[in-house]
Amino acid sequence: MRHIQIKALSPSPDILAMLSDMLIETVAHGGSVSFMHPLQPEMANAFWENSLAAATRGERIVLGALDGDLLVGTVTLLLDLPPNQPHRAEIAKMMTKVSHRKRGIATALMRAAERMAFARGRTLLVLDTAVDEGASPLYESLGFNLTGIIPDYALKPHGGLTGTMIYWKRIAA
Repeated sequence: MRHIQIKALSPSPDILAMLSDMLIETVAHGGSVSFMHPLQPEMANAFWENSLAAATRGERIVLGALDGDLLVGTVTLLLDLPPNQPHRAEIAKMMTKVSHRKRGIATALMRAAERMAFARGRTLLVLDTAVDEGASPLYESLGFNLTGIIPDYALKPHGGLTGTMIYWKRIAA
């Protein structure tokens, strides 16, 4: 595998198209990332346009894993939290292209998100993942602690309910 570069993404037509394609692919393959299958391109584009605009305002960081010019993974670090929670950030929308899974890309994205959170004064990360086909083994391997499971929390992309696992991790330099 070639060197994968992890960086904060800025809005551009190419980045928007690759993010939207990855979201559609993830949902089509059962990824529980808030959308239902079939996900229409207009809806995926609108989501990423809003997300990248929020990143421009400093409310989040959308990280991308690039294999050359190809976006092969992404994760979002949510920073815009209530005033009584300036010490924490939330991990969202962790996705890796199907063709690039099991290559350490998600781990590299998570480690970069953790470093960026800490650099912004955050000492606690939280995230959730689906019970069915979620990424709990990844998060547990990175030191995240399971708080609990909420049953029947969301619909799976192809229908049916799934529980959600809530995780947290204290971070430091």
